Amino acid sequence: MNTRWHRGLLAGLCCAAGIAAAAPGEDWPTYGHDPGGQRHSPLADITPANVAQLQVAWRYSLRGANGAAPAAPTEDAASAAQRAAEATGPASRRRTRLASSQVTPLMVGDRLFLTTPYGRAVALEAATGREIWSAPVPGPGQPSLRGVEYWPGDGVAAPRIFFGTRDGRLLALDAKDGQPAREFGAEGVVNLATPEILQGGDARFYGMTSPPVVFRNLVITGAAVQEFPPRGAAGDVRAWDARTGRLVWTFHSVPRKGERFHDTWAPGSAENRSGANVWGFMTVDVERGLLYLPFGAPTFDRYGGDRQGDNLFSSSLVAVDAATGRYRWHFQVVRHDIWDNDLQAPPLLFDATVAGRRVPAVAVSSKNGLLFVLDRVTGKPLHPVDYRKVPASDVPGERAAPTQPFPRWTPPLARTSFSSDEVARLTPEHTQWCERWMAEKKMVPGGLYHPVHLNQPTISFPGLQGGNNWGGGAYDPASGLLFVNTSDLGQVTELVPSTEGPLPFERGPTSGRFMQPETRLPCQQPPWGRLHAVDMATGKEIGRAHV
Repeated sequence: MNTRWHRGLLAGLCCAAGIAAAAPGEDWPTYGHDPGGQRHSPLADITPANVAQLQVAWRYSLRGANGAAPAAPTEDAASAAQRAAEATGPASRRRTRLASSQVTPLMVGDRLFLTTPYGRAVALEAATGREIWSAPVPGPGQPSLRGVEYWPGDGVAAPRIFFGTRDGRLLALDAKDGQPAREFGAEGVVNLATPEILQGGDARFYGMTSPPVVFRNLVITGAAVQEFPPRGAAGDVRAWDARTGRLVWTFHSVPRKGERFHDTWAPGSAENRSGANVWGFMTVDVERGLLYLPFGAPTFDRYGGDRQGDNLFSSSLVAVDAATGRYRWHFQVVRHDIWDNDLQAPPLLFDATVAGRRVPAVAVSSKNGLLFVLDRVTGKPLHPVDYRKVPASDVPGERAAPTQPFPRWTPPLARTSFSSDEVARLTPEHTQWCERWMAEKKMVPGGLYHPVHLNQPTISFPGLQGGNNWGGGAYDPASGLLFVNTSDLGQVTELVPSTEGPLPFERGPTSGRFMQPETRLPCQQPPWGRLHAVDMATGKEIGRAHV
């Protein structure tokens, strides 16, 4: 194993038995450890020599202290409303809801802060797991399942914990005792689902699933919005005064009339358009005061005949002035997204070496498995990017973008194609099932930017859960290595004529993972997952682990 690869990987580990409470500078106060999202710990306690000796130090049940079981988590209004819309919309969007947690606890001083799927935010003693305080979330909405954000205070207001809820509220708690920060909004709560955001849509579709980000005395929020129908709540990003909850600025994710880039939408198609939202993680260049916003696809994300054009700022990385929300630059990773290729992973900030000089850079990875490296001041690619021709769509009314950007520097980090001779050969029974399924449904092998066909299932790689998802990568400044985990999970999708609803086409009955449901085994040859180490001085992989 390459030593640089091994050392950098271990540097990203944390929370082991025997590690004392963090010293100053060794906290983990935000999702990515630092505002730039490097997800790198300076701790050196874990080494190749002792990693095999790690043992569990303590356990804490998300149900509560001592494993007490409060009432089972209930489906909040946003989830229930979206489920109802999906049940009456495209058949492929019907889902079974599972209570789960995707939280990354924050560590500040000797405390851990997190949310639970049981409607609570909690603070724990880091060394023992003892519950210091537990704050039930008022109302029906569940707290954001990916955690909280920490604000250190300003000398007048005490440190606070911020998080959103699935029913469209932003909450502020005193970090010391978990009590509502009563000077913030109305008794510690700001209503995010305002009329200008809802745009006449259903408030039950609007909420937060990821934590906000803090810059100075601002708390900045993205949002989760509906995936169907296409018109409804805006995916705008907003900044709030961390002391009072007053709205400070709004950045429109879909440019309004009179705003720059409004013409990237066909006439009338931008009005009240939903999607194009930051449901993942933002990062901040504190020194330069720049905020980086990774936007997702517009709704509906599999048919764009009603929104012809490149559709900015969907599936784009946008940099804005963190203090004012003023636009600085953008880089669109996917033009006219009809594949649900959201940007949602934290844009990772680091200093790159290009032609012998140090350049402030931002690394962008997403579901498409491609890695782009940009100048984080100008948004210009630091390495060559080719705009290659991609297949046209055969769906009536659809006009797929004729070209898409591909980085020339680093090859794709995930599978981007599939052919019929690449069916998995794990067992004869599994191979037979996959081949029969493909033949019976008359599936068409596809790949990156291959449009979904009408009345014929298309095998897409990467799929909705493929490539690099919301967790993002990690960067080790000492070795200059970027670590990225990707999934080689395909998606089978077809479009069919709509029998009802606002669009002429919808996802058909043959839509879902490219896998055998009973065994959960993918139908293509392994690997099905990878962990990459990329040398950011050369763009080359120096290590890869397969699953």
